[in-house]
Amino acid sequence: MEVHANLDIVTGEKLVSAIESLAGKRPEPDGSDDARSAGQRRADALERILDAAARAAESGVTDLVAAPKTQLNLTVPVDTPDAAALQWLGPISQTLAKTLSCDATVTAIIVDGENVPLDMGHPQRLFTHHQRRALIVRDQCCVKCGAAAGYTQCHHVRQWADGGPTDLDNSCLLCTSCHAQIHASGWDIIMGADRHPWLLPPVEQDPKRTPIPAYNRRTVHLDDVAA
Repeated sequence: MEVHANLDIVTGEKLVSAIESLAGKRPEPDGSDDARSAGQRRADALERILDAAARAAESGVTDLVAAPKTQLNLTVPVDTPDAAALQWLGPISQTLAKTLSCDATVTAIIVDGENVPLDMGHPQRLFTHHQRRALIVRDQCCVKCGAAAGYTQCHHVRQWADGGPTDLDNSCLLCTSCHAQIHASGWDIIMGADRHPWLLPPVEQDPKRTPIPAYNRRTVHLDDVAA
């Protein structure tokens, strides 16, 4: 069977990264070199990924809060941030780079004129598992569309690259699609005096940009009405 897919660049990068991380050579039982071709090793890696997903489903694992994400390596030169690139699929836009860096581990690397690393700083995790759990308690889901919390990413209301802090009062949950919209299509998010996120629609949609409450606070329950 042959498998062909038409994926966006981030999903494609995740797929390639996940497969390549499991497609390394391993010795045969007799100690000889791995007899599999590169293609066979990648096919076996895909099988391992599918098996792992099936085992998680069988075990009833539904807590996606602390589940490890597929690792993507994104390089952003300090002096030329528009030259951001992914490890496998290459250059991406600055907007997409900012989206990916919202919920990431950042490591500063100093290189010489030949691009050889001279020094590497300590990795800095932008959002901890505890912070993500706190966001789920407050936001419950994607603040824009209501997608389940397990499918969301942590978003800096004021960009981390612009000095925005990584704390509850500068963050919210967004699904992948809404996260891209916030970064690229005129939507904005502000934090209200109530310490909840509010959405500002694009001028084209609402010239007054009337603030919209987060999704979980737009939902009216019959129990609330009865009370």
